[in-house]
Amino acid sequence: MNEIYLIGLGNPGKKYSNSRHNIGFLLLENFSKKYNTNFLLKNKLKSFCSEFKINDSTYRLFLPNTFMNNSGEAVLAIVDWYKINLDQIFVILDDKDLPLGKIRFRKKGSSGGHNGLKSIIEKLHTQNFKRIRIGIGAPPSTRETNHFNTISHVLGNISSEEKSVLDKVYIRVIDTLEELHAKKDDYIINKLNSFNKDQP
Repeated sequence: MNEIYLIGLGNPGKKYSNSRHNIGFLLLENFSKKYNTNFLLKNKLKSFCSEFKINDSTYRLFLPNTFMNNSGEAVLAIVDWYKINLDQIFVILDDKDLPLGKIRFRKKGSSGGHNGLKSIIEKLHTQNFKRIRIGIGAPPSTRETNHFNTISHVLGNISSEEKSVLDKVYIRVIDTLEELHAKKDDYIINKLNSFNKDQP
């Protein structure tokens, strides 16, 4: 019996629900909707949770209720409660260092300055967990200071142009996640990392 744990990163609450920083939430909400399941708050897991089966595999989806910078508290609660191996976990997050619509799957690595990842690495005491990073593009620089306004970019709302790109990304990632029970990591890496948003 295969169990797969998908953790989307984001900030809880209406205010943030359509922000670029909430791509992890948005993707898992789409996935859950596809299988007609809803997210319910489970305080002991510090997350909203949804669960469904694909073939013989149980998929458990989590949206931490801790705010991005404390995502590690929820991930640790999930790991402790289910007593899972870290290789069963996939963390899904936004990445401003990747162009909009680019997908990067990695088996381990540093936080790359992402506060959600940083919190998870601190709480788990390891960088060895799988993550799927979805590009949101770099913030526009303001000419006067050439200062990249990162916070307003990541917390800003997704535009309709961005949404049409991201909808394609969600479809590719969800298609790939549905194959997790049957395919090897190398296949998954290739299928995600080779994604081209401009292909029909």
